[in-house]
Amino acid sequence: MVERITANMPLFLFIFIPTPVETQHAASLQILWLNPGRVRALAILGPDVSPEYLALFSGAGRQIIGHKRGEPVPSADAAIVLGGDGTLHHYLRDLSRLKIPVLMVPRGSGNDFAHALGLRSDGDALAAWNRFLDTGACREIDLGIIAPLGDLGVPPRLFCNVAGAGLDSEANRRANAMPRWLRGRGGYVLGVLGAIRSFSAKRFVIGAQQVASPAKRIDECGLMVALANGPTYGGGLRIAPAADFADGQLDVCFVRQVGKARLLRLLPKVFSGRHVRLPEVEYFKAARLRLETEVPLDVYADGEFVCRTPIEVSVVPKALRVIVP
Repeated sequence: MVERITANMPLFLFIFIPTPVETQHAASLQILWLNPGRVRALAILGPDVSPEYLALFSGAGRQIIGHKRGEPVPSADAAIVLGGDGTLHHYLRDLSRLKIPVLMVPRGSGNDFAHALGLRSDGDALAAWNRFLDTGACREIDLGIIAPLGDLGVPPRLFCNVAGAGLDSEANRRANAMPRWLRGRGGYVLGVLGAIRSFSAKRFVIGAQQVASPAKRIDECGLMVALANGPTYGGGLRIAPAADFADGQLDVCFVRQVGKARLLRLLPKVFSGRHVRLPEVEYFKAARLRLETEVPLDVYADGEFVCRTPIEVSVVPKALRVIVP
């Protein structure tokens, strides 16, 4: 049974599906044994996503119930997120703490996180959802965490996909100011083009702790640094082609100072990930790092503003359960 949803109802919902859950650990694979009963699944809707899409995941014996926005996230047995990286970003703390398996339905402007998990359409998400209900299978993946050092009043923030400072944060700021329809149709790339015109190189100081290599230090002028848990951002830019959600490390992509004309010529290489072989790029993995800049720079993660530099960034291993095909 589906409760009637009106336009005035909040976009923070519960789905109740017949079936409790016990957990078995097997590396990053989780098996949740679903027995007859009632499984609660939290539904989180991104901006401009119609509640009607929840009908894809409803069925006999399943009930969708509205929940007031702003209330604490309750414990649930699964969560369906209809949106993109930014929608999920704001719920990571609670979803991670409560160990709620998350299904991403790619309804955001970029959907890079969902795509990296193999969820490129509503059909992919529905197939993953049905498989989860049949088998209880889900994966555990790492999350990044940003600790602001300049403003002690700002709490640490988890992120699922990519964080960064410099040119890409300026591009993010510009893209977020665009109409939603444009953001989903190359808005981030347009933001990059605008940022290239206005952003000037800054001094970056990066101290990184690596797992199998000596500590690494960078102290030079550059344009940006991206700290990647997943391989793509901005709607398909392969900023970190070797990124792995389950390796306990972040992929760091530092872009040195380079002229605007040269940068424009190099930009297409980011779509394929070939930029990491350029001399203007320093690419490596790190389990933890500290980032300082000559002037405070905005830090964005998953397309959302987080804080300003300086920051410390590290990995929280196996912090989020995800439902995948």
